[in-house]
Amino acid sequence: MTKEQIYSTSTEPLLDTPFPSFVLLPNGTLVHGNLRQLDYPTQETKELIGKSIHDTLFSEVGDDVIESILTSSVALCLHNIPLSLKGQSSKTCTLYTKPTVLANEQAISVLCIPNEEVRLMDEEQQHLVDLKNGIHQSFMTVTLDQDGFITQTNQPFLTASRWTPKRVIGKTLWQLFPQNPESEKAVLEIWKTLQNGQVWQGEVEKLTKDEQLYWVHLTAIPMMGQTFEKNEYLLIERNITKEKKIQFQLEKIAYIDTETGMMNVHRLEQIIGEMIEEQRHFSFVYLSIDKFYTIKDLHDGVAGNSLILEFTKRMKMYFQDSTMARINESEFVVITPLPEWFTQGFLNYLQQNPIYSGNVAVPLSLSGGITRFPEDQMTFSQLMKASLATIASVRSAGGDSIVSLSKSSHAALNRRSIVEKRLLLALDQKNLHVLYQPQLDLRSGKITAVEALVRWDDEEIGAVSPDELIPIAEETGLINNIGSFMLEKACEQAVLWKNAGHAIKVSINSSVREFRDKNMAKSILETLERTGCPANLLQIEITEKFALEAEAETGIIKQMRTLENEGIVFALDDFGTGYGSFRYMQLLPISILKIDQTFIRSLKSEKNQQLVNGMVQLGKSMNLTVVAEGVETEEQMQILTSIGCEVIQGYFVSKPSSTEEISSLLG
Repeated sequence: MTKEQIYSTSTEPLLDTPFPSFVLLPNGTLVHGNLRQLDYPTQETKELIGKSIHDTLFSEVGDDVIESILTSSVALCLHNIPLSLKGQSSKTCTLYTKPTVLANEQAISVLCIPNEEVRLMDEEQQHLVDLKNGIHQSFMTVTLDQDGFITQTNQPFLTASRWTPKRVIGKTLWQLFPQNPESEKAVLEIWKTLQNGQVWQGEVEKLTKDEQLYWVHLTAIPMMGQTFEKNEYLLIERNITKEKKIQFQLEKIAYIDTETGMMNVHRLEQIIGEMIEEQRHFSFVYLSIDKFYTIKDLHDGVAGNSLILEFTKRMKMYFQDSTMARINESEFVVITPLPEWFTQGFLNYLQQNPIYSGNVAVPLSLSGGITRFPEDQMTFSQLMKASLATIASVRSAGGDSIVSLSKSSHAALNRRSIVEKRLLLALDQKNLHVLYQPQLDLRSGKITAVEALVRWDDEEIGAVSPDELIPIAEETGLINNIGSFMLEKACEQAVLWKNAGHAIKVSINSSVREFRDKNMAKSILETLERTGCPANLLQIEITEKFALEAEAETGIIKQMRTLENEGIVFALDDFGTGYGSFRYMQLLPISILKIDQTFIRSLKSEKNQQLVNGMVQLGKSMNLTVVAEGVETEEQMQILTSIGCEVIQGYFVSKPSSTEEISSLLG
């Protein structure tokens, strides 16, 4: 029988069914079909007769599946098979296939039931089918075989990627991504995750058929078969290209200095973090324009922004292929592998290529610091601190120089970094301790108060003096933790002495930073209540710097007044070494004046005796108790007694001591 006879024979193998059906020859040729349910009119169905199923209805179906249908000697049921429709649409169906005979020739009859037409008796199975259909309708999907070859896609994917089923089926996962290191790394991670039987999620950049980039949020799910050969992987994608474009625009605003086009300090920190993680060696060159605002004022012919633009042009020309960032209006950073001598040559380059104001060259000079990673410093914060310290040193020497971090500065910064880290550990493990230095009332000859002093002996770095500890604590914000620790210990000790019959006042030092916390007064009162310490046994010492800053902040004054009303006394420490303003003595609740030890050391001088006498009389005139610090000899005590000083503190009375030693002095 000829092919023409086969094609014209009645469709006996086709079932009388409302569902699409067709007949195939073993070579894949379609010989009969009823495809109205697939939106094929009768005329268009006729056009498919005689054509290979590979290029028509099965263009999205994998070759292995087609081979199974055409060669099977038994009936098959195949789920979720995509049938290609006219245009570029498709419909997922369940196929029932059966070998048959047509006009004495072997053939295969196929019945297609679209997934949306099927309801399963098992509710759980139906939910899974509904879920899968919902995913295919709502997202772009791609199915891979166990080797990473594409076996199925849906229409949303084809639309976004501009592929056709015929072209994309059989491609590999790797061919959907750009050929660059970032994408290759991402695809490798996705594939390894799937191979391990785990789900991968994230944002990835992909490539369309015509090599246009687009972004998707990808969920890659392994679907494990009974054998490795039956494993499949489902890629579920949502197109986020528009969102990524908006994100990139916002990042550009957030990370780019709009005036110069350089990255800003936030982006610089990210870049440095990545370079440190990759252990890439580089020099961190911090450049600061000397007397920038004076130059702007003197040279009206060059507006501030024009001066910066001209300066950055020269930076970009000189430091080509280096990473550059603008830190603030007149300071910049260059990240470069270039040697130190080349970096320092930038000063000569500026002289040879000056910036003009009219016909006059602007006298531009720079102060710069070179810090190396990893030889000098190990973190972005440390690199910045080292650079600023170096620039401060350059400026103090006259400026217009670019120098490397000195050995002494390097050692000091390393020491500071170690102290910061060890201090965090010390606070966590409560390794700080307190010594107390007594104050002697010259009228009664009794110890009436002690000053609580923090001490720290670290097992790795040894003793850390208060002069080193306190500035670091203030800069890092740990001063609040130390303050809380000292307050707790002072209150507990005051209660112990009170219970032993000694109403000794305990004085602690406080910083303006602590009092900027609006809950400081509340916290102090809660500590007093918790420890059972009477408020009149607590004294708080503040410096003149604290007093001057508090003078301008009503919130701090209000907190001090609250504590005063509860019975807490405030003392002005180191009097005479700060700023010459007495207005704060009127505004703040100060009850004690402590004369700094620098004046007491030279009391033999008649001039200094007169000066100290004036301080004592000033304090008395304002009804303040006057305490002299740093008293070391009996002669100093006698002089202070003669001019009317009431209380002394220093080594003549006692060095800072433990609670046991102080208790023995109290008798």
